[in-house]
Amino acid sequence: ILGVRDIHADHAASHIGKAQGIATCLRATPYHCTRRKVFLPMDICMLHGVSQEDFIRGRQEKNVRDVIYDIASQAHIHLEHVR
Repeated sequence: ILGVRDIHADHAASHIGKAQGIATCLRATPYHCTRRKVFLPMDICMLHGVSQEDFIRGRQEKNVRDVIYDIASQAHIHLEHVR
């Protein structure tokens, strides 16, 4: 956007975009759940034994929190790559 042509800047921007996308998805989860939609990775949900219905019903058990933590950790990893 600023005319910067640098492979390192492109790489950093890619990781920042991924981190922002993950954070946006997590922040929007309560909103989407009120509309009976879940856009979280099902492989991570299944790993913790969590169903889409658990999110839709607003359950806050440890395994649901663990799903959110694992997904947020992925965003954190992308930010660490940028640093």
